[in-house]
Amino acid sequence: MTRVVIFGNSGSGKSTRAKALASDNNLAHFDLDTIAWLPTSPPQRRAIAESISLLDQFLSQNNNWVIEGCYSDLLTAVLPFTEEIIFLNLPIESCVSNAKQRPWEPHKYESKAAQDANLNMLIKWISQYATRSDTFSKAAHEKLYSEFEGKKTMFTSNQASE
Repeated sequence: MTRVVIFGNSGSGKSTRAKALASDNNLAHFDLDTIAWLPTSPPQRRAIAESISLLDQFLSQNNNWVIEGCYSDLLTAVLPFTEEIIFLNLPIESCVSNAKQRPWEPHKYESKAAQDANLNMLIKWISQYATRSDTFSKAAHEKLYSEFEGKKTMFTSNQASE
């Protein structure tokens, strides 16, 4: 079995890396953004219990997978089933640069224009990564990484790993 979790700041390359890993290894790919938010404007988090129920459905239907997201509260629920984690711990400047070059994500936005309209908010969000104390923060991700006892890799740039 192959079961991998990829996490990090917004713009760190989680989706790009997860899609490549899924394609190269014939894994089911699951983006936690698809279950973390209600389809409302402004965005509102779905109840954690409901998100975890949707995550459990994915896990019950797939033996080999890669799951990606920045939600340590949801990742905690899947880590007991995970063989490997990858923490994309890139500098904030790299995440901002990646966000500015992000291709349209049709599973998140109705159009590229709608996605681009959200870019300034996203850049502000990315920039707060090291100072936030929420489930999306660098501190929450570092805790996940340090407490995981299986195979783990940390990338601090788009190319290098530690």
